[in-house]
Amino acid sequence: MKNLLLAMVLIPLIVFLYLILIPNPIDAAVYNPPEPPPLTGVTAPNELLKGADRLAMGVIDGPEDVAVDSQGRIYGGGQDGRIIRILPDGSAEVFADTGGRPLGLHFDAHGHLIVADAWKGLLSIDPHGQITALATQAEGIPFRFTNDLDISADGTIYFSDASSQYSQPEYMLDALEARPHGRLLRYHPATQEVEVLIRDLYFANGVALSAAEDFVLVNETWRYRIVRYWLKGPRQGTHEIFIDNLPGFPDGVSGNRQGVFWVALPSPRNPFLDRIHPHPWIKNMVAKLPAGLRPKPVDYGFVLALDEQGRITRSLHDTDGTVLREITSVQQHGGDLYCGTLHNRWVGRLALP
Repeated sequence: MKNLLLAMVLIPLIVFLYLILIPNPIDAAVYNPPEPPPLTGVTAPNELLKGADRLAMGVIDGPEDVAVDSQGRIYGGGQDGRIIRILPDGSAEVFADTGGRPLGLHFDAHGHLIVADAWKGLLSIDPHGQITALATQAEGIPFRFTNDLDISADGTIYFSDASSQYSQPEYMLDALEARPHGRLLRYHPATQEVEVLIRDLYFANGVALSAAEDFVLVNETWRYRIVRYWLKGPRQGTHEIFIDNLPGFPDGVSGNRQGVFWVALPSPRNPFLDRIHPHPWIKNMVAKLPAGLRPKPVDYGFVLALDEQGRITRSLHDTDGTVLREITSVQQHGGDLYCGTLHNRWVGRLALP
């Protein structure tokens, strides 16, 4: 009994001293999140995502983004750095190995797979799997978390560097700190120059061009919103909020170039995270905890469709995540939606309802 009582006293004391004495890994800022919108009307829960197929089950590990080539072959980058190609017969093969963590994928007009690799920067992979690094820094600041991209008709690449402070395994520290470390960038193939379009974004994530390529979107994951940067017209060179206070964390966004943007929400809003955001000292303590004790995504599949005015036009759900969950990207190809995921071992494919 004495040993039990001693343990009941010592263990909380050790935990308290640990949280007080070790250095803070972050410098958390105050953030007062808006109340999350109710899931009603167009965002009301349904189970449409439960009709999806799961491709390459167990073969691919964490295909955060998905791309489809002109032959209908499907590509996804895994946590081990390999990019897996899924063939029309369902078999899979290794297309390339970046040695990093491939995230955003998109084919250019020459059939090269352009990759935003969290560790290696902006890459180009030719049809034979040969890798060329296009860019690793902008304005003297190295890319620490190259994230997503889209490519215009003239070959210009728009891409994001999620955080100049934290690397890919540390994304939750970036969320807790709530400071703007992200950038939206533009790569010019003719000059091989990188231009910074927007600085100070709160985790710059998915990137997508409009149908007319007159604007480009970038997701600010930790602010539950999407930002629009104007490329043409009277507002060229300016940016604004495209849609605010989303019901989850916007990760990937893609445009079908017909007026629809697909947005992947890997998790609905986290009530605990929203409650502690106004209190930096609590977030500093949470950041000291082992990664397994920090806030986690909810097992939920969640996809939104937006029009080019920033209005939600439909939503797709898997409310308990039994088929698709933690969806980090959505790409439309023909009549199908392809869904990527950061940690699961499949590529989701859903015939559009």
